[in-house]
Amino acid sequence: MRIVILGAGGYGKVVADLAEQLGYSPIVLDDNSDAPCKDFASYDCPILAAFGNNEFRLAWCEKIKAAGKTLATLVHPTAYVSPKATVGEGTVILPHAIVNTGTVVETGCIINCGAIVDHDCVIERGAHICLGAVVKGMNRIAKCAKVEAGEVIERGTYHV
Repeated sequence: MRIVILGAGGYGKVVADLAEQLGYSPIVLDDNSDAPCKDFASYDCPILAAFGNNEFRLAWCEKIKAAGKTLATLVHPTAYVSPKATVGEGTVILPHAIVNTGTVVETGCIINCGAIVDHDCVIERGAHICLGAVVKGMNRIAKCAKVEAGEVIERGTYHV
């Protein structure tokens, strides 16, 4: 089973590794190689934008969808995602992360290793919840926001 990964930087390497663990054969495209990102349109398989820059990643998610392609979503097997949570296309949930009940994770997000997103949160498009960060229940994280490693977002916060 093939998957196209756009981006060969640090995050791209992490995503390609996760894809392999999930049984995919990743094809990595990167503008600093002989296989540029724009070549994604020639593939008929799921595609994932794997750029650490939130705005850039989200823009690529939109290009992929506009081209009529399937935007992949990857969840590491050690992550817990409640069956009552919603995870949008183009999102990656990494090892030991938790996405609890009633939470909505929108398109193109990163829920990084060990991050906890508790109940009834909204993680807007393109946001990144970094390593070990905690988003306590009933919070909203803004589009393309970054919750830094180890940061705790208290209840009622709209993090931008």
